Amino acid sequence: MRALLALGTALALCCGAAGAQQGTAPVKGVHGAHAAPAAAPTAARPVARKARPQLGTGVAFAPDGALWMAGVDPQGRLFVQVAALAGGGARWSPPRLLDTGGDPVSADGENRPKLVFGPQGTVLVAYTQPLAKPNTGQVRLLRSTDGGQSFAAPVTVHADRQVITHRFESLGFDARGVLHTVWIDKRDLEAAPKVGNKSSYRGAAIYRNTSSDGGATFGPDIKVADHSCECCRIAVGLGTDGEMRAMWRHVFLPNVRDHAIAVLRADAPREPVRATFDDWRVDACPHHGPSLAAAEDGFHTVWFGIRQQGEEKVPGVRYGRLQPDGTPRPETVRMLPDERAEHADVAAQGQRVAVVWRSTDGMTSTLKAWLSTDGGKTFQARTLDSVQGDNDFPRLVQQGQRMVVVWRNAEEVKVHDIEF
Repeated sequence: MRALLALGTALALCCGAAGAQQGTAPVKGVHGAHAAPAAAPTAARPVARKARPQLGTGVAFAPDGALWMAGVDPQGRLFVQVAALAGGGARWSPPRLLDTGGDPVSADGENRPKLVFGPQGTVLVAYTQPLAKPNTGQVRLLRSTDGGQSFAAPVTVHADRQVITHRFESLGFDARGVLHTVWIDKRDLEAAPKVGNKSSYRGAAIYRNTSSDGGATFGPDIKVADHSCECCRIAVGLGTDGEMRAMWRHVFLPNVRDHAIAVLRADAPREPVRATFDDWRVDACPHHGPSLAAAEDGFHTVWFGIRQQGEEKVPGVRYGRLQPDGTPRPETVRMLPDERAEHADVAAQGQRVAVVWRSTDGMTSTLKAWLSTDGGKTFQARTLDSVQGDNDFPRLVQQGQRMVVVWRNAEEVKVHDIEF
């Protein structure tokens, strides 16, 4: 029963309930001696819900060691902030609004702004611009060539301009300075024939393109894979070989929601390989993508999956190691030590590995960490912080030996150094 309840909660995230929220507020006037009588069920009226703040953020270290964050303010306007880190704390500059030309910006949960630093003073802020039709959007990019002092007008990254899904973008530079952008795309779903009222196409697709001039121009849209999950974030990570990888939740036949990984080579695209084998058969998207970090001999990864426990299938966040080609090392796979863990992130530097996640009971969200100094063979669990109310997923970011976790809530942005 516990597993079924947890699975139901996970799949409820498909409806967009990505931010942790406080429990149902008490109805005004129903406590104390003068409480008004409750209305009969037939007289009940819909209660207007306050819109949940969009707290999804992108974070990155600048070359000078300053910590940058991109997000949207309560009015939905895109901004960047810079923090100076000293003495275990963060001193944030005032938010600086960026000109998106009037674009609305998605910053809810897994579909959030991204922030990337590149060569020669390049700073990129990518975001999804929602379109009028539900679940549609286009990937937009703001570009700076002066270290973020000024940004050019936003451009659309992909060549396809249909009013369809181009969402959940991720991007990064490889060791040669080539920019890779990857996103979820539904052009093949739209073109596929229907069988009755259903499309013959499973899920969506993963598309990408490249830019050799830091985002000034882009090559053609290239399909990475058919049949991806529809609304899970895409993880990107640079391997020790200097090549960029992308990992996403895939829809394997007949409807298995495991993960695939592919090398994003501009000159010779490679076939994706299967990275997880949970055999999770579900006709829904859990809105819960993976995270990826390079290891000395492959990759560390975390993902939301499912495992067999006796006669039950138990959902939860899992950690494991991948070979350099992306295939899994089954002996390394294990569940995080928290059945409420969600939206985990992973980072690694040599033998040091950090996994962070949010754990919520509906009222209080707790930031937890799992730390290893032996390359992921053993871990120690720690509790870092807690907060009530709406909050974003934790984001790990690193520069050299330093790792920090950034955790935004409706009141502030908290930064915690990872101490091994």
